Amino acid sequence: MKGIVICSGGMDSVTLAYSLQDKIDAMTILSFNYGQRHSKELRFAEDAARDLKVPWHLAHLDVNQFLEGSALTDARVAVPEGHYEEESMKATVVPNRNMMMLSVATALAVSSKSDAVYIGVHAGDHAIYPDCRPEFVTMMSKTAKIATQGFSVPDFEIVAPFVNMSKADIVDLGEDYNVPWARTWSCYKGDMWHCGKCGTCVERKEAFALAGVDDPTIYSV
Repeated sequence: MKGIVICSGGMDSVTLAYSLQDKIDAMTILSFNYGQRHSKELRFAEDAARDLKVPWHLAHLDVNQFLEGSALTDARVAVPEGHYEEESMKATVVPNRNMMMLSVATALAVSSKSDAVYIGVHAGDHAIYPDCRPEFVTMMSKTAKIATQGFSVPDFEIVAPFVNMSKADIVDLGEDYNVPWARTWSCYKGDMWHCGKCGTCVERKEAFALAGVDDPTIYSV
């Protein structure tokens, strides 16, 4: 079985890659530079591919040239601080990001005759990000099959194994696979250390605490 794993370098997608290493005969890790201010995360995705001894591809979308209003791609918009479920976190939405990524990943899957594309969206994303919800994944998988009919392998699918799991659940799973947490990146600010205050840093701290796992992350605060 061959699979394309979308990996940002964050906790969820790195755990996804590690959890699939004994389930996929041939894995390819695919990352995206879409102009995110925290592009340093990509180095952690490359590290994961190197550790797992699988190919790593980096796709350049460069959508920050014309997408305005997202704190992740527009330097004029401040990265909000607080919990992910707060209204202010909508500023971190990059419009249609997962559909763009899944479209490119599907194209790679077709060209490499891969059986599936895997993405690490989880239940904690549902409140803010519509393209992380189960119904999106289901419909995107159906659409990808239609768009590649006659070219993709039989039973090709887009799979989101964590879509109904919490981030704490993902930490529990990652412990089973010895995920090197210190070699994953979450912070949206992309500074030297995790800021400790943005939504994804707060969520990261919370996940380790709820899972009862020591957090090796260095935070500025």
